[in-house]
Amino acid sequence: MTNIRALPITPEAFQPFGEVLMPKAAPDKLINAGRCERHHALATVERGDGEAILSIFRSEAISLPYDCTLLERHPLGSQAFMPLGADPWLSVVAHDDDGRPGQPLAFLVPAGVGVNLRAGVWHGVLTPLDNAADFLVVDREGEGVNLEEVTIAPVTITA
Repeated sequence: MTNIRALPITPEAFQPFGEVLMPKAAPDKLINAGRCERHHALATVERGDGEAILSIFRSEAISLPYDCTLLERHPLGSQAFMPLGADPWLSVVAHDDDGRPGQPLAFLVPAGVGVNLRAGVWHGVLTPLDNAADFLVVDREGEGVNLEEVTIAPVTITA
């Protein structure tokens, strides 16, 4: 069994897999008569020839240490996850290694921060920490097979 330590998420560390969804240091502009900051175009929805859809996923919680045994990817479109609650969560990702996931990496994601996974990025299932959680999900719907799942040897993730 492999053990890995979950890292705090940063835009730089997560860049090979996608974008971190959080406000910028300064807004792009003020809107609504100056009452609302707009942090514009934080990520790009990759959708091929499909449509971008919005869903809410409700996931059971996990606790650390956590044994990750399932990874998936969506080759035809990106997939964004934005938590709707006030709890941190875990994002598990892996580089592609000739059509299979490579060594997973884990990121601790604070409350109020989401991720946008690029098309084809291997990732773990939703893993809210300690409490069940709802996530707003933006992904692709359309023709073609856009889900691949693989079972991997257990990887134990710790804080």
